[in-house]
This record gives sequence, structure tokens and C-alpha cells, in this order.
Amino acid sequence: MAALIALAFSLGAPLAQASELDHEIDQLKAQVAQHSAAVYTFEQKILYPASTRLAVFLTQVGQAALSLDAVELFLNGQPVTSHLYSERERDSLEQGGVQQLFVGNLPNGEHELKIVVSARSVKDTYVRREAIHRFEKRPGSTRLQLSLDAPAPDFAPRVSLVDWK
Repeated sequence: MAALIALAFSLGAPLAQASELDHEIDQLKAQVAQHSAAVYTFEQKILYPASTRLAVFLTQVGQAALSLDAVELFLNGQPVTSHLYSERERDSLEQGGVQQLFVGNLPNGEHELKIVVSARSVKDTYVRREAIHRFEKRPGSTRLQLSLDAPAPDFAPRVSLVDWK
């Protein structure tokens, strides 16, 4: 009987140590998560400093007047992003959602942004529109709003770009 009690105490010690070790592992995981978040924030400040940042956001004005297929952006003649839309993303934009299409660095001065939109209109015709927006990048963060609309009666897609304050 004494041997069984001694065996039980000897098995209890590793369980207590394992519990302590689990607690330490959980604390280390929490610290790693905090450090990871700090590194990500620091990385964003280095990669996209506010003084040179350009961000382009997409909104859709008309509801169900335009079924968006794809958007492509070219900055100073170079492709910077393209996106194919799922049904869920289309629904989100039609309900007033905003999509961040592009974030990058850009030196101050004159620039050209070319937008290519592929979509289907209410009349079920496939349309492709190109729009060019020339703008001057000034010190500080620049945010542009790309709005898509297809007003009645012809439902022809219109692309507009404005500075987003």
C-alpha cells in the first residue's frame, strides 16, 4: 500500500510540472502575439510612410445597375493591382461597402492613374471602360475614391475619381 501511495505522489509531481509548463507556454504565446502586432505596425510605418502614401478606394454608387467583373489600376503606366470580383464582393459594394484597391508609396509630383473597369450592365451587355486621372501628389497621405455608377436610362458605366478627405 505504501508503494502505491509513493507511486501516486511520484506521478502527481510530473502533472504539476506539466501544468506549470502549459501556463508558461501560454504566456510565451501571448508575448509572441504582442510582438508580432508591434512588428506589423512598425513594418507598415516603414513600408508605407504617411508622407508618401497613396491609397485608392472603390465605391459603387448605383444599386444593381452594374455587375462588376474586374478592376485594374495602372500608376504612371505600370500595373499596380487587378481584382476579379465574386458575387459576395459585388453584393457588398452594392450595399455601400468600400474596398481598398491599392496602398503604396509615391513621390511628390505629377502622376497618372489609369483605371480599367470590366462589368455587365443591367441590360446584360458586357462593358469595358477606361478612365485616366491625373493628379499631383503632395506631402502627406493621399487618398483617392474611385466611384462606379451606371445611371438610368442608358445604364452606361461611369468612372469618377476624387480626392477622399
